Amino acid sequence: MVFDGIDGSILKRTWHHSRFEDIGRLVMLKQKKGLKISLAFPTLNEELTIGKEILVIRTELMDRFPLLDEIAVIDSSSKDNTRQVAGRFGARVIKSKTILSKYGSFRGKGENLWKSLYALEGDIIVWVDADISNIAPKFVYGLIGPLLEDDDISYVKAFYERPIRFLGGGITPSGGGRVTELLVRPLFSLFYPELAFLIQPLSGEYAGRRRLLEQLPFSVGYGVELGHLIDICRLSGCEALAQVDLDMRIHRNQSIASLGRMSYGILNTFISRAEKYGDAKILHGLGSCHIALERQDKDHRVVKTGISSEERPPIIEIPEYREKFGRDRRQI
Repeated sequence: MVFDGIDGSILKRTWHHSRFEDIGRLVMLKQKKGLKISLAFPTLNEELTIGKEILVIRTELMDRFPLLDEIAVIDSSSKDNTRQVAGRFGARVIKSKTILSKYGSFRGKGENLWKSLYALEGDIIVWVDADISNIAPKFVYGLIGPLLEDDDISYVKAFYERPIRFLGGGITPSGGGRVTELLVRPLFSLFYPELAFLIQPLSGEYAGRRRLLEQLPFSVGYGVELGHLIDICRLSGCEALAQVDLDMRIHRNQSIASLGRMSYGILNTFISRAEKYGDAKILHGLGSCHIALERQDKDHRVVKTGISSEERPPIIEIPEYREKFGRDRRQI
């Protein structure tokens, strides 16, 4: 599928979750192919939603249908009762900082995802955000389905409507994904137009094959999803990507200030990839922090926030990982 010379073939690998709702069939495919599947929730202070998420997914996709082999919570030292709640509902709970501790620890979602590759056993890894209030089994089986059906697909992204909640309790039917539409899609359209056909490139729900994931570097912060997409297209081609419609995702929305910091981190990762692959040349040093202006009485206050640009290497480069999963150094 080509649009004005741009490869839009990702749209051929775009499905609705209902295509994969026969979970029994997915279990048979999994067993036939001899695969193990792991689900991880990266968490930081998610006591209000994590229990329901684990209960819903475990009941349907482990107890009723053995699609998942393990459910784990990888936690960034939550200050609330996230770990206690998760353990009570049957998840394996691991503090991120205890995994591969000799390599140090950073605070960020990407850090949790990277470390989960070592902690989990699955051939397929599913990651789902822990703040979803309308959680349902489709958030997991919808992502696993394409990987079980098609061996040429290695990474599946979710997309959905993202309503915005008002402070008074009202909800607009759409309007979420502001960073995607204002920052990421324009960047993709300019530099990587084939990726602009991903409907929610920054969605927090996705699944991949270990053999691909272990070869990817992981930004420890906000840029992890964008970095994955660019790296995968370079490493395996965009034909390795697929996307699945999960209808709607309801979660807490972030403030404009938070989205600004997120955009800074994402842009940082984008520039590092553009330089790495020779797609853009930066002629001078970049700023070291995010700068925002906050109203204070009749004046504005400058707020500078350091946003981590740290990046974890492909985990297959870590000796402990190669030993645990029987990888040969020559595979690097």
